[in-house]
Amino acid sequence: MKSEFLKILQERGFIHQTTDVEALDNLLTTQTVSGYIGFDATATSLHVGSLVQIMMLRWLQKTGHRPIILMGGGTSKVGDPTWKDTARPLIDDTAIDKNIEGIAKVFAKYISFGEGPTDAIMVNNNDWLSHINYIDFLRDYGRHFSINRMLTFDSVKLRLEREQSLSFLEFNYMILQAYDFMKLHQTYGCALQMGGADQWGNIINGVELTRRTLSQQVFGLTSPLITTASGAKMGKTANGAIWLNQESLAAYDFWQFWRNTEDADVGRYLRLFTELPLTEIEKLEKLEGTEINHAKKILADAVTELAHGAAVLPEIHATISKIFEHQSRGDISSLPAIEISATDLSQPLLLIDVLCRLNFVPSKSEARRLIQSNAIKVNDQTVSDINSVLSSDQLTEEGYIKLSAGKKRHGVVKVA
Repeated sequence: MKSEFLKILQERGFIHQTTDVEALDNLLTTQTVSGYIGFDATATSLHVGSLVQIMMLRWLQKTGHRPIILMGGGTSKVGDPTWKDTARPLIDDTAIDKNIEGIAKVFAKYISFGEGPTDAIMVNNNDWLSHINYIDFLRDYGRHFSINRMLTFDSVKLRLEREQSLSFLEFNYMILQAYDFMKLHQTYGCALQMGGADQWGNIINGVELTRRTLSQQVFGLTSPLITTASGAKMGKTANGAIWLNQESLAAYDFWQFWRNTEDADVGRYLRLFTELPLTEIEKLEKLEGTEINHAKKILADAVTELAHGAAVLPEIHATISKIFEHQSRGDISSLPAIEISATDLSQPLLLIDVLCRLNFVPSKSEARRLIQSNAIKVNDQTVSDINSVLSSDQLTEEGYIKLSAGKKRHGVVKVA
């Protein structure tokens, strides 16, 4: 890659697919390029599932280009069928406007808006979609879409293969998104649409519609869908979505989410979700054992600073210190937890097995090693017997047992 933007995206793992990457690379080296990503206004905040896309827009701006944030005020009334089992509940204009207001606050943390050539703009597709004449739209644009081909796109095909209903309303979504791209190119000179891998079919439709109707070349780029090393969808937890605004999720809980990243994901997340130099990331991801916790703290600090500002970090660190390093029990709501029945706790429950279930250690042998080295505590009391068991006598008044591995990894066993 010659362009700084594509070089950074490639090195940090953002690129899944592109259209005519050579031509796009040349364009990015010769002029300021406007690129957009669309976000439907279905909640008052975005969550970490959108963070890859937000970081792509941030890198676009930092490398001298202009981000366009397209709010789906119009398409939010339709609903994207992509990867969903059922239709999205329909929401009214009042709720959509409130959601857009909340989402705009999220973007203000990551991207600079203004009137300059690389300053971001936020536009709403309801401004043009709400004025479409249906018959004219069908005549002018419907003829460019093949039903046969649309049925091959994953967003449609997977729903049909599972024999789950796909309404005509949802089927129109990809046509409207293609129209958005053409409209943004026509109005703002937008030459690039980005999105997750599940948006590839929709993006291709926009590239082709722009070529057929305006005789202009535009480009598409998708990022891989992010899952954890254990295969779970990134950002989904037992306590719900990890929101990016503090009104929906406290900064402390946000920090804890990143601090609890699986060991195997640390390097990848540092590349995607922080701006740390790659040389530093390469050193951090080589850490092993309990030392990887140092890299997780750096990850949590860097991501939280972007989302909430550096001012929240001293308070978070003070809370962590108070709860764990000074052995105060404090708030355990955001700690990793497993639930067991009272019957389980009445039987011999080996501490070694519990450490494995909490993902504190990759193996029982590592659990034994930590116990023998006095690195394991139960309710802040060091345990040195590898045959130790947990019992109901160790339950706190609140009904849990706190486990610690070293100073920075903590979790609880709760009785269901």
